[in-house]
Amino acid sequence: MFSEKLKIYARLMRIDKPIGTYLVAWPMLWALWIAGNGHPDTANVIVFLLGAFLMRSAGCVINDFADRKIDAHVERTRARPLAAGEVSSKAALVLFVALCLIAFALVLTTNTLTVFLSFGAVVLAALYPFMKRYTYWPQAFLGAAFGWSIPMAFAAQSGAVPAAAWLIFTANICWVIAYDSMYAMVDREDDLKIGVKSTAILFGTWDRHIIGLFQLAFMALMITAGNAFALAPLFYVGLGIAAAFAIYHQWLILRRNKENCFRAFLNNNLLGAAIFIGLLLSYLRF
Repeated sequence: MFSEKLKIYARLMRIDKPIGTYLVAWPMLWALWIAGNGHPDTANVIVFLLGAFLMRSAGCVINDFADRKIDAHVERTRARPLAAGEVSSKAALVLFVALCLIAFALVLTTNTLTVFLSFGAVVLAALYPFMKRYTYWPQAFLGAAFGWSIPMAFAAQSGAVPAAAWLIFTANICWVIAYDSMYAMVDREDDLKIGVKSTAILFGTWDRHIIGLFQLAFMALMITAGNAFALAPLFYVGLGIAAAFAIYHQWLILRRNKENCFRAFLNNNLLGAAIFIGLLLSYLRF
């Protein structure tokens, strides 16, 4: 019985679907490596990787709490624990608070500026799930929530958040809008029926084109950030590979096939990894 409960909570935290943790972790790792000039503190890397897992899990829990009545009407989400009645709303809220507190305990091992910034992370994580009721831009709020680890990483590693760090933060918002719009294309029909808002609905028949513009903005901002931090050429090689993935994503969503749109979303993990590998290699001395 206890093991079954654990499995339900694990599903609620999406432990079985780690893509979200990866998409949170890559920008955070970019920031740590740049802030640490290629040699970030091991303790910071551990703290932020654990934090990425915990806060993404907390985000999934509060998202499912906010959508517990909506998810039951969407084919892809009706089997989620809260929508299916496998766990109570009270238990979900307790889990959300517990995950945030554990993450906060990790942040307390860093410095005052990082601790101060961490409150922003909790606010963004708690607000995002409710934005789809009020705005067609919930993806922008998700981008801010996913990317808040960027200024936090700079703060933890260097004790300050340079202006150029906000270029990476803004670039990440553009990237998240692009890939989460691909994700939203999968649910567009259901969202229209139940009145949930998204960029996929807002963009309409221009969805692929506007996603492409956000992909271009992401690349332009990352190039600008690379110049601002005087990064080595291999970083731009990684960006070039990432651009190739972005073109592939455009090909996948060309016909708006749901399975291919979801594949495009998932494949953004490789785009993030390509940038990190390029960044990692750019600091190595051959």
